[in-house]
Amino acid sequence: MKKYIVVFSILVLSLNIFAYVNAGYESPIVNVVKASAEGVVNIEAKGKTTSSASVDPYFEDFFNRFFGGEIPQTQNEFTALGTGFVFDEKGYILTNYHVVENADTITVSSVTGKKYTAEYIGGDSDLDLAIIKINPDDEIHTVELGDSDNLEIGEWAIAIGNPLGFKNTVTVGTISAVNRKITKPDNSGYYVDLIQTDAAINPGNSGGPLLNIHGQVIGINTAIVNSSEAVNLGFAIPINLAKRFASTLIENGKIDKAYLGVYMQDLTEELRKSMNIKTESGAFISDVEKDSAADQGGLKSGDVITAIDGKSIEDTAELSAIIKTYPAGSTIKITMDRKGKTIELSTKLGTKTETAVVSSEEYLGLKVREVDSEYLSSNKLQKTTKGVVIDEITDNNMTYYGLKAEDLIVSVTVNGKEYTIESVDDWNNIASKIEKNSYVALKIIRKNVRFYSSFIFR
Repeated sequence: MKKYIVVFSILVLSLNIFAYVNAGYESPIVNVVKASAEGVVNIEAKGKTTSSASVDPYFEDFFNRFFGGEIPQTQNEFTALGTGFVFDEKGYILTNYHVVENADTITVSSVTGKKYTAEYIGGDSDLDLAIIKINPDDEIHTVELGDSDNLEIGEWAIAIGNPLGFKNTVTVGTISAVNRKITKPDNSGYYVDLIQTDAAINPGNSGGPLLNIHGQVIGINTAIVNSSEAVNLGFAIPINLAKRFASTLIENGKIDKAYLGVYMQDLTEELRKSMNIKTESGAFISDVEKDSAADQGGLKSGDVITAIDGKSIEDTAELSAIIKTYPAGSTIKITMDRKGKTIELSTKLGTKTETAVVSSEEYLGLKVREVDSEYLSSNKLQKTTKGVVIDEITDNNMTYYGLKAEDLIVSVTVNGKEYTIESVDDWNNIASKIEKNSYVALKIIRKNVRFYSSFIFR
């Protein structure tokens, strides 16, 4: 018996000896969470969307014959869950645009359990950035913004968010890569210049901060890869990109987008051989708008843009996406191939408002602008396409009828009479005369698909 007692005592002593290898150690990640978690908030956005009703093929043919393809629309309520973080003591919060898009009400919850009704300040779908604001009744915790321009692959990356509704979840990984591009979910182009991380990011993390080991925000978590395709593969918007546009969003509610002023084509094999172009990737410039930033910078028809500020360009969609990451007035360095020679030049980007007239009045809850070269190229439309682009939806009711910013309006039908729209002047002349309780149908082109949006004008 004594023998067993001695063995047991030795075992207990050995466990005590080896129990704390790093006694007194505290992970720096713990300190990051303590310093930052209170500034991270849960976002719940509620609203309505409109979609085409599912109809029998017979009735679809009926609608095509007698209503110009107009299929009844159904309204659906939605609830979107996401994350955001307070970056200003006045209560301004950064998040993803897709978290609060078309929301009628936005509710923000803090880690302490306080709830606030948030105001939508402004956002941009191309960049997937949005700012909302709460009015705290006392001092509010903010998160410090860092610098994402000089990230090193292998750095610590710490994500805080609300994945699948599990509030204030912390995941840890590294910076896996920088300057990544991924295709947008609707295949309308690319998100570019993204940070890639293996810190676990799941639905609900969208809009939350990606932090460095110093507790500074280096990115805004925005996208994940389908778990059936890959694991631990998430992406974040660099915080420096958000910082470029934050003040403009707060002041104006939207971004003055940079504008280059070129008509573009993808560089196909047939185009390369017919034009004797040596480079295999890039955006082919078919024409240059007179007096545009491209024209003033020296670009010419036949040039192939291969890089912007050292970031490679594979096609027109990538060029368009990269230009949109710059504020209007920025100076960029363009690398291009001109008849087999590599040329570099600099130009100051213009604004769309300098090259496209925006309607001074708001009709039907919409503000519109003229079609420009970038819009036609990005949407793969013919250079001769006419219409007006929805620049801003000022009445949320219009989103219920299936309308979105960047839709192209080509005609307006009022009580059975159709009017062709080729310019902002056409739109102003027709839309300003539409009387209350009129039946209105707008013929829309979106991503080369044509459809009607109809409603009663109240």
